[in-house]
Amino acid sequence: MRKIVSLFVLAIFCWAPKLNAQDGYFANWFARVDKTKDEQPHWVTPLATTTPRLEEEYRYDQLWQVNGKGVTTDNYDGGKGLELIPFEKVEAIFNVPPYIAHNNTKVADGWGDAAFLVKYRLLSANEQHGSYILTAFLGWSVPTGQFSNGALHAIITPTIAYGKGFGNFDAQGTFGVALPVADTNLIGRSFLFNNTLQYRVLRKLWPEVEFNSTIFQDGKNDGMKQNFVTPGLVMGRFHFLGRVGFTVGGGYQIATTHFHTSNHNAILSIRFPF
Repeated sequence: MRKIVSLFVLAIFCWAPKLNAQDGYFANWFARVDKTKDEQPHWVTPLATTTPRLEEEYRYDQLWQVNGKGVTTDNYDGGKGLELIPFEKVEAIFNVPPYIAHNNTKVADGWGDAAFLVKYRLLSANEQHGSYILTAFLGWSVPTGQFSNGALHAIITPTIAYGKGFGNFDAQGTFGVALPVADTNLIGRSFLFNNTLQYRVLRKLWPEVEFNSTIFQDGKNDGMKQNFVTPGLVMGRFHFLGRVGFTVGGGYQIATTHFHTSNHNAILSIRFPF
């Protein structure tokens, strides 16, 4: 019994620093988040382009995508979700599977794929020290989709993201490659270019125009290219409750290439940064 008690006491002493460290980790969470945000530009997140900035928020998007036959697909959540800053220079995003309603009796509605994204900020400076940022992403999706509402296999998407500000004007962009883990000849690779130009007006209004491009390699769309021009407006950040804010935005995607999988798509984005 004495040996058991001694081992128990020893275990407590061994675990105590770890428990204290965990307590300190969570107790300092928002101080770490605020420090991380202060070291980067304070732009607003675009509608379709993933920002190179690190954010902590919950985001919900609603998409209305119109196919070539004029049928609108309702995409609930748009594959967005919870964004956290667990460490300095690191953001982790947990995207909720979207629910996709096709408004077509021949196509089954259902949940799409779950997805995750990790950002690592390589370089940054806030508006007082140059207003720029460079960030590496690693995203991956899990084939959780029902019926034909997801990919056949997981897809890994390494991405580089960048941004530069000039007073009230800023440009943010990303370049990534979507790589299926199997059956590339069926799913295909996608080269993804997104660039956004924003201008801040009256402190809280951010009119923007985005250029969202995809080049397809292999798969059913092999050799095709599509581009959307997306004018939009994002408003925020407004104070909501405590340290929680509120941001809302909307935009309209217009295809500018002969080939396009959809056209005249509307986007609504609601965020609660904290």
